[in-house]
Amino acid sequence: MGAQPLELADLEGRTYRLADYRGKVVLVNFWATWCAPCREEMPSLERLRQALAGRPFVVLAVNVGEGGRVAGDFMKTMPHGFTVLLDRDGSATRAWGARILPATYVINPEGKLDFRHVGALDWSSAEARSRITALMP
Repeated sequence: MGAQPLELADLEGRTYRLADYRGKVVLVNFWATWCAPCREEMPSLERLRQALAGRPFVVLAVNVGEGGRVAGDFMKTMPHGFTVLLDRDGSATRAWGARILPATYVINPEGKLDFRHVGALDWSSAEARSRITALMP
C-alpha cells in the first residue's frame, strides 16, 4: 500500500515532501512534547540515524498539534540531526491514522508503507536496525 502523502514545513518554514525521498527508506515518527513515551524514544531515533549515516535513510519527526516555538524549544534540549516537521492542525496525523503517540511508519524506497509501530520503541536496537537495513536498495 502506498504511503499517505506528506507535505509539511520544518521549524524554519522550509517545506518537505515525502515524495522527494523516493529511493530511500523513510522513518516517519509522529510525536508531541507532552507525550512522555515520545520524548523517551527520541534519543534512539537519533542513534539509529547516526548508525545509518551515509545510507539511503531519513528520519522525519512530525510534531503533532504544537507550534514551532514549543517543538523547537524541546528539540534544543535533544541533540538531533533529523528533520522536525510541524503538523499544527493535525491533518497529516489524522490522514496517516496516528491516533496514539508515538506512532512510527517505515516507508520503503518505492514509497510504500512497509510497517508501522504504535508506542515507544528502541529504534537503535539491532532488531530495528536490521529491519530497516533489509529494506535498503
